[in-house]
Amino acid sequence: MTSKKVEIYSTASCHFCHMAKEFFKAHGIEFTDYNVGTDPEKRAEMVEMTGQMGVPVIVVDGKDAVIGFDQKALSKLLEIPATV
Repeated sequence: MTSKKVEIYSTASCHFCHMAKEFFKAHGIEFTDYNVGTDPEKRAEMVEMTGQMGVPVIVVDGKDAVIGFDQKALSKLLEIPATV
């Protein structure tokens, strides 16, 4: 299990957001989920950070932002295997 801080900006209807959350759960990674569909402050924060509205946006340790569910990039940042 990683001690890195993981935050995900997502929406309830986003298939890739659900895949990312399942990936985290399968690896025992705790994460904070921000629903940008219902939280205008977090939506504005995400757009300011990335310049776009696509989800998921996954932030590791407050500095590394991954746009979309890029399992390989996340595995590298979190120092975990790419598959369960």
